[in-house]
Amino acid sequence: MDHRDKNEPGKGIYAKGGKRCFDVLLSFGALVGLSPLLLAGTAAGWLFFGGNPFFVQERPGKDGKPFSLVKFRTMTMERDVNGSLLPDEKRLTAYGKFLRKTSLDELPELWNILKGEMSFVGPRPLLVEYLPLYTEEQKHRHDVRPGLTGLAQVRGRNLLSWEERFLLDVAYTKEISFRKDLLILWQTVLCVLRQEGISSQHAATMEPFEGSQKQKRSERS
Repeated sequence: MDHRDKNEPGKGIYAKGGKRCFDVLLSFGALVGLSPLLLAGTAAGWLFFGGNPFFVQERPGKDGKPFSLVKFRTMTMERDVNGSLLPDEKRLTAYGKFLRKTSLDELPELWNILKGEMSFVGPRPLLVEYLPLYTEEQKHRHDVRPGLTGLAQVRGRNLLSWEERFLLDVAYTKEISFRKDLLILWQTVLCVLRQEGISSQHAATMEPFEGSQKQKRSERS
C-alpha cells in the first residue's frame, strides 16, 4: 500500500480540520432546520413499516472501522419459504420508492455526520463484507470518512460500474478541497431534483459487488 506525501492535495488544511468543522456546523443546522421533516418521516415510517421506521446497518467508516449507519427504511423484511429475504425490487414499497427518488431516506445520516462517523462529502459507505474484495488501490476509499454524497454519486450514481465508482472514490480522497465539496453538494441537489441514477440498469438498487475484474484475473493467474 502506498503512503501519500503530507503535501498532497488531499492532506491540506481543509482536509485536516476545516472539513470536520464544516460538517459539524452544517449537520447541526440541518438537523434543527429539518427536524419537522425528520419527525414526519419517522411517523410515516412507523405507519408504513409497522413500527420500525429506521434501517440500521453496520458499514465501514474511515480506515474500515465499522459504525452503525441510520437511514429511513424503504423495504419490507419479507422472506421466501426458505427464510431468505426476497429480492430488493419485491421488498421496495411505493413509499420506499418515493423516499429513494427524493433521497429523503438519507436524512437520518445527518446524525452520523454530527457524531463524526460520516462527512457530507466522501465515498459512500458500502457493506462490511466488501472489505476483503477491494484491490489495494480501492482500499484507499477508506482513507477518509464516508459521505452522504460523493463524486461517484454526481457522476452517475448506480448507473456506474463498481470499478468506475471506486476510481472516482479514490480520486476524491486525493483532491479534497472546500470548493470541490461545495460543487459536489450543489451537483447532488441537481441530481436529486432530476432523480438521476437511482437504480442500476439491471436492479432496483445496485448489484452486489463481487470483486473487481482486475482482482479476479489476478486470483486466476
